Amino acid sequence: MDIEQQVAQAKLVCEKRGARFTALREQVFTLLAKHNSAVGAYDLLSELQVIDSSAKPATIYRALDFLNQQGFVHKIESINAFVMCDHFSECNHPVQLLICDDCGYVEEIQSENLDLAIRSMADASGFKIKHQVVEAHGYCAKCQSDKN
Repeated sequence: MDIEQQVAQAKLVCEKRGARFTALREQVFTLLAKHNSAVGAYDLLSELQVIDSSAKPATIYRALDFLNQQGFVHKIESINAFVMCDHFSECNHPVQLLICDDCGYVEEIQSENLDLAIRSMADASGFKIKHQVVEAHGYCAKCQSDKN
């Protein structure tokens, strides 16, 4: 799906939810969608300042918080960065990310078996999962072959 289609889908999702997809939120969404890997908030801020020189850190963080709440992006806690969700119309899905420590590539995967295992262990402990993000760090196939 190209960026224009992603923006159109995000607008539809927001409209259905009664959420405001403002011009600023759209700009941040579009900037993030142009990246193939995780991006830090300050890198996005630098890109946004090319468009809007008055943008401040709070500006980018508010926009990213909104996009994260809507399920359009995922925050990668371990590296304090953000990545587009591959299927953001399902904002309550468990998030499983493969993160390359060399090039920064992030792949979102969906493993029903992993989700079931985590939920089963949580249930056995009497724990109710509200939101699930699994981050696995390592090296992508390209970086592995570059090392050989």
